[in-house]
Amino acid sequence: MATASQPLGGKTTCKKIFWAVFPHACFIVSLVIYAFLGALMFSHIEGTRKPKVSEEYRTFLQKLMYLARKLSDNVTENEKFNNDIRELFNTADPVWFINPEERWSFFGSLFFCCTVFTTVGYGNTYPVTRSGKYLCMLYALFGIPLMFLVLTDMGDILATVLSKSYNEFRKLQSKILASKLCSGSTCSKRNELKCRAQSKIVINEPLTIMEVLRSQSGTKPVKYHNMELFEMLIARENENTQPARNKSMERWSSCPELAREKTVSRVIENFDKIGKELEKLDVPIVLMVLVIFVYISCAAAILPNWEKNMDFQEAFYFCFITLTTIGFGDTKLEHPKFFLFFSLYIIIGMEIVFIAFKLGQDRLIVLYKKVISFCAEKNMSSKKIYPK
Repeated sequence: MATASQPLGGKTTCKKIFWAVFPHACFIVSLVIYAFLGALMFSHIEGTRKPKVSEEYRTFLQKLMYLARKLSDNVTENEKFNNDIRELFNTADPVWFINPEERWSFFGSLFFCCTVFTTVGYGNTYPVTRSGKYLCMLYALFGIPLMFLVLTDMGDILATVLSKSYNEFRKLQSKILASKLCSGSTCSKRNELKCRAQSKIVINEPLTIMEVLRSQSGTKPVKYHNMELFEMLIARENENTQPARNKSMERWSSCPELAREKTVSRVIENFDKIGKELEKLDVPIVLMVLVIFVYISCAAAILPNWEKNMDFQEAFYFCFITLTTIGFGDTKLEHPKFFLFFSLYIIIGMEIVFIAFKLGQDRLIVLYKKVISFCAEKNMSSKKIYPK
């Protein structure tokens, strides 16, 4: 019987783990599929368009050639030339200098899709065709809620990890402080007395109904007038001693629909619990700021290895602007497809920043409540002192 129950228990454990991980995997896989479909769609629409030579582009080239002819060796005239050329390039459209096939390759389109549903929006890549603009609005309409759902789901996992780590750190800190304060013979004697008292309590505690009945029958003969009550107590004792897993296994084997319904209900409960752990998180805001600083610093140290135009400070600024979804677009990437490998880093980083903002929001609400209650108490005390 033991050999047959072991693999069966292993299968049930694997099924429990699978159905526990299933909702989280669904969200992430859905987001990945959505990003790949968007990349295929935009690379086909925007990448295959033919660049049109407009009248504004021709006028721009004529003015540029005219200013180039006026260039001379005189310093004062060259300063005027710099101002004129700056004004001319301010009127230029960046689309004139972009090759659609290079900008809207599969990896470039995938990078654009990630900037859309993460609401970063750098601004250096954007749809030009009318159909591309309409599809971009429709794509963002469904992609942004999906991204927020992934962020909320991963926020529960990170909140659980952060809260447990913080609680374990506090317990370790309290144990260290207790060991420092509780040093000496008096404390050891107290601990020995506590341990002896606990051991006596455990030994003398009756564990079952049978032991209670036997102890009573050993001291004094007991006559049971109600045999049915006695049999009910024995039956209840036997039920409690049997493992609960065997009863559930017998019920599920006789009726597998019950097991299927129970599994489905557990999965639905996992979906309903999304966002609950994030609301329970209570860690210091200083700790979250420190986590964000370390997290961005790690990426800022790696990013200059393939982006040669960036140093540590520029990479730190770029990662902060990305994770906070500000996305100015002033810092451009030469190799965006390498940065796509950091997609998991971006999602987790956005979640950490989101948790920090949530904690900051909760602290601000508490502060506003204190200010309003303080003002209300002042107002009530002034009314009592100066009655009308």
